Amino acid sequence: MSKRIFIAGHNGMVGRAIHRQLEQDRTIETITRERNQLDLIDQASVNRFFSKERIDEVYLAAAKVGGIYANNEYPAEFIYENLMIQSNVIHAAHLNDVQKLLFLGSSCIYPRLSAQPIKEEYLLSGKLEPTNEPYAIAKIAGIKMCESYNRQYGRDYRSVMPANLYGSHDNFYTENSHVIPALLLRFHEAKLSNDKEVIAWGSGKPKREFLYVDDMATASILVMELDKAAYDENTEPMLSHINVGSGVDCTICELVETVAKVIGYLGEIVFDSTRPDGISRKLMDVSRLERLGWKNNTSLEQGLKMTYQWFLENQNNFRK
Repeated sequence: MSKRIFIAGHNGMVGRAIHRQLEQDRTIETITRERNQLDLIDQASVNRFFSKERIDEVYLAAAKVGGIYANNEYPAEFIYENLMIQSNVIHAAHLNDVQKLLFLGSSCIYPRLSAQPIKEEYLLSGKLEPTNEPYAIAKIAGIKMCESYNRQYGRDYRSVMPANLYGSHDNFYTENSHVIPALLLRFHEAKLSNDKEVIAWGSGKPKREFLYVDDMATASILVMELDKAAYDENTEPMLSHINVGSGVDCTICELVETVAKVIGYLGEIVFDSTRPDGISRKLMDVSRLERLGWKNNTSLEQGLKMTYQWFLENQNNFRK
């Protein structure tokens, strides 16, 4: 009998990558629902879904996500919708005796001024970044929900926290675009227009870590499929989440130059130092995950090439 795995958020960038990889295993039957079929914010609907379906495992990748603008403009929606989605799914999974679940969070759970690289134990050790605090608090609550159901009911609910993700099915044409799709689009249009220069915000000195989404999917499946003894040996009951990242970072200047190289833009790049830089560095400590046998396989340049190729093949499908 096939293992029935529900992927909540299968249309998102990470959910799609997990779905693609799981579907290669013929012993697995993936279960998905479109938003108009199952509203994860509606507790009654989620409960009915779990009671009707025989779900063996859950990948909880569904979330309301966005960039700085969206987080600042809609903080109420970000905390409410994310809390409701994860609360409904985790609790319904428990009520219907789903023993295994993987919750996907975000590196924004950590304090704004964390020491670098950021270790899992830095959680709740300082103040969060104000611009995405509601989202971060929701994700912290998701980790603690998983831990609480494990402690009280003996469930096996695990959590992974990714670095900045990019890849196919990212947002390129919306106000919610993150830095990589925004840069890819900007340099793509500059190349088409033969612009002599592209202006990048900030000094270019801050350092950031980026992870190709297919590597995130591989890591998620590895963590989910780990023998429970191995997972327990490398985590703690109240510090159970695992960082997922490339283990390397680069300056924004290096990122911009790599994007220009991948696209073939030959004009000048000008950094506008009057624009804000944000925090100087954000790098995840991934030693816990590496001890469990996983390592990032995709370099930034490789990942950018694959992402840009996907953009070229699909741009007409999601242009404004």
